[in-house]
Amino acid sequence: MRHLVESFAVGALRRGQAIEQFLGRAATETPAGVRWVSVEPTERGLVVTLHAVEDVGGGHFCDLLEFPPLDPDDEFGEELGVEREPLAAMALAEDKAGAVRDRWVNAGVAGAEYRDYVRAGRPTT
Repeated sequence: MRHLVESFAVGALRRGQAIEQFLGRAATETPAGVRWVSVEPTERGLVVTLHAVEDVGGGHFCDLLEFPPLDPDDEFGEELGVEREPLAAMALAEDKAGAVRDRWVNAGVAGAEYRDYVRAGRPTT
């Protein structure tokens, strides 16, 4: 099972490990893009970041961090906010980015979610 139950997502953040969630197609037509959101523990707190990148990958190239940003001035994503508590950070990602509570994965696993998206024919929903 790839997705983290809520208590595991909270535990990962409390242990200093980031979590992320693949969100699917970005609202742009050209170039085609995809989005994902991350929650990363930092000295400032839990930073929630929305990433929007060009959809340049495929079944064998799915490292989302290597994809070029849709906005060249937004290379590291758009910071949506900083929270102190894991559940508050996850709620922020849900409110501002459309994340879903039961779809969080460990850092680095959103690429596997992207691969599934590609294999499904890049659905719009």
